[in-house]
Amino acid sequence: MMGLFKKANGLPAWVDLGLIPALNLLAALVISGVVIALIGEDPFEAMGILVNGAVGYPEAIGYTLYYTTNFIFTGLAVAIAFHAGLFNIGAEGQAYFAGLGVTLVCLAMGGVPFILVLPVALIAAMVFGGAWAFLPGYLQAKRGSHVVVTTIMFNFIAGALIQWVLVDLIRAPGQQAPESRRFDESTWLPTMQEAGRWFGIEMVKSPLNTSFIIALIISGLFYLFVWRTRWGYELRTVGLNERAASYAGIRVDRTVILAMVMSGGLAGFVAINDVLGVQHKLLVNFTGGVGFVGIAVALMGRNHPIGIFLAALLFGALYQGGSDLSFEKPNITREMVVVIQGLIILFCGALENLFRRPIERLFGGKAG
Repeated sequence: MMGLFKKANGLPAWVDLGLIPALNLLAALVISGVVIALIGEDPFEAMGILVNGAVGYPEAIGYTLYYTTNFIFTGLAVAIAFHAGLFNIGAEGQAYFAGLGVTLVCLAMGGVPFILVLPVALIAAMVFGGAWAFLPGYLQAKRGSHVVVTTIMFNFIAGALIQWVLVDLIRAPGQQAPESRRFDESTWLPTMQEAGRWFGIEMVKSPLNTSFIIALIISGLFYLFVWRTRWGYELRTVGLNERAASYAGIRVDRTVILAMVMSGGLAGFVAINDVLGVQHKLLVNFTGGVGFVGIAVALMGRNHPIGIFLAALLFGALYQGGSDLSFEKPNITREMVVVIQGLIILFCGALENLFRRPIERLFGGKAG
């Protein structure tokens, strides 16, 4: 944790990970307010509705944290690849393919005690997600095929493949919709409402399930791996300078492949949250774009698990609060909420240096 207070790029980490993203977020919200005002709505009232819809009542908090869980997984997935100098655009397809692995496990282990199902499902999510990221990683490391291009292509391949599997192989008999049959109840991941009862805590019903706890645990393991292990050091070294890493004896090709496989494995945990924890069956397009949001989460969170959690929480609140906002204010459509999300991505990504350079000069002046 002391790493949070060390200087990064000449700035204290609290400035790099906290102040600058906060200023970018504030700028995005100001511009969003102007857009809302231009369509004839009160931006302050709209913001109040959005905040209330995200955290104003217990059920809303449950939905916000449910979305947050998915964004933590995909944010970490993108971040681990970023640390190796790779831009993984394929978390969406990797999470989707992991859903197939979790589904096969649950269909095969119906009636088996959940304590035995969970570790197998977790392994299946990691293996299937990692396997879908392996070939783009291999092609990048061994053939020079850019990982951005291959991962985008693999998103479409995963979509077509899963749809074929759902329609022709595992669709429930007599069912028209392209989805698998419902899992046996013994394989369902406990909800947070059920987990709360174990400790005598009453919670309202929501999609929030115990994969949120898994996400927090994995975030801690992510930090330990990246900053406290030899493999994490090699991965970061490759991301900073491949030539220097190779000169130091690090197998760059092996590290690139490892980073992509780990990235896919982390994205695969989305299937634990959605398929095992909420739907209890495999649906077409169950990921719903969370892999792409993970890119913004990783960028805004500076590829650090604490920053990723905060960014994931923000986007979770926007998803949930935006639904209430579009319901309460018909003029502010769901597409308008997507515009707000896009502005946040713009200011926290493409316009990241808007405030960075003045702040660097400010802190540089104090230091000097």
